Amino acid sequence: MQPTTFEIVAAAVFGLAVLHTFAAKQFERHAHRIPKHAGLLHLLGEVEIVFGLWAIVLMAAMAWLDSADGAVTYIESRDYAEPLFVFAIMVVAASKPVMYATSRVVDGIARAMPLRASTTTVWVGLALVPLLGSLITEPAAMTIAALMLAPLAFRSEIPEVPKYIALGALFVNISIGGTLSAYAAPPILMVAKTWNWGSLFMLGTFGWKAAIAVLANATIATVVLRKHLPDSAPVSALLDDRIPFAVVGIHLALLTGVVMAAHHPAISIGLLLMFLGFTQAYERYQSPLILREALLVAFFLAGLVVLGGVQRWWLQPAVAAMDDMTLFFGAMGLTAVTDNAALTYLGSLSEGLSSDSKYWLVAGAVAGGGLTVIANAPNPAGVSLLKKGFADETIGAMGLLGGALVPTAIAAAAFALL
Repeated sequence: MQPTTFEIVAAAVFGLAVLHTFAAKQFERHAHRIPKHAGLLHLLGEVEIVFGLWAIVLMAAMAWLDSADGAVTYIESRDYAEPLFVFAIMVVAASKPVMYATSRVVDGIARAMPLRASTTTVWVGLALVPLLGSLITEPAAMTIAALMLAPLAFRSEIPEVPKYIALGALFVNISIGGTLSAYAAPPILMVAKTWNWGSLFMLGTFGWKAAIAVLANATIATVVLRKHLPDSAPVSALLDDRIPFAVVGIHLALLTGVVMAAHHPAISIGLLLMFLGFTQAYERYQSPLILREALLVAFFLAGLVVLGGVQRWWLQPAVAAMDDMTLFFGAMGLTAVTDNAALTYLGSLSEGLSSDSKYWLVAGAVAGGGLTVIANAPNPAGVSLLKKGFADETIGAMGLLGGALVPTAIAAAAFALL
């Protein structure tokens, strides 16, 4: 089938958006060198606005090539449940009572292990929290892990290389750590119902392999970071506060409600509004909510939804033309420049895929979910929460790619060889 003029334009705009993510760090550097245009350059250097910005460009092109009504109809036809869910879960999961409960658990683990508290906390944040993502969803796990690790592993005084190694391990582990269940990882959700993959199937087929890779990646990254870590874990300072059990319980209940309503935005946003009201009523037990960061991440993901919706014409034939092992490695490469959920969704539309092909497609998609910011839906949340610890307060695409190569190879080996 010959692509239309608009489909070619849409692919070009998508390509420019991907290139923009790789150039974001350069915009930040130029912002410090050219004060006259620092505001614009800082804006262009915000990774979280990239896909939203280029989505606006795409809609302008659609209005010009087709009609304004056509552009509006297309925008309204997109499903924004995932961006809205990520916005809601980030705000709730990052609240002080939730982090207080998390710190209590981490403190108990740290006391039981014969290691420094900071080392244990980093390992838990890189290993156990990503695996917890199979229960509380990947975006929630990313938020909690990033807030745990930020004051320890992602401080500005730590050299860039160890930080990128830890960041790559975190992103890969979050991507594969959600495969122990059928509802927590976006790329699994795209195919679970169509292919009748339940949580027991996921645990037996993907989950135990992913767990081995997660533990290996976390251990390697922790060893690399160990000499740069402080003697104590700053997150344990939360334990000095006295937050009533009832307040913590209500926060955890609302967090659970948002997770369960992940694909029902009217319910998840309603629960978020209830949460905001509760935090105002009990402000003395709260810290500032991460509304700005969550909104930027939602804007990024909404832009990806808009841009990705018109890439099927070249992505689906590319997936359908691959044999099993080519599909495995091709999915890892394609997910780095698209989104692993979009990739598996297109795979689910392909008729006649064998059971083996389905496995290799999903395995490649989740293994490659840490290579770039756009590869997995929770990654922009991690970037937003951790970027201040990096040079120029921005995370470079090439740095992330380099840091994720070894964890990705370990994940790929686990899925291919075990």
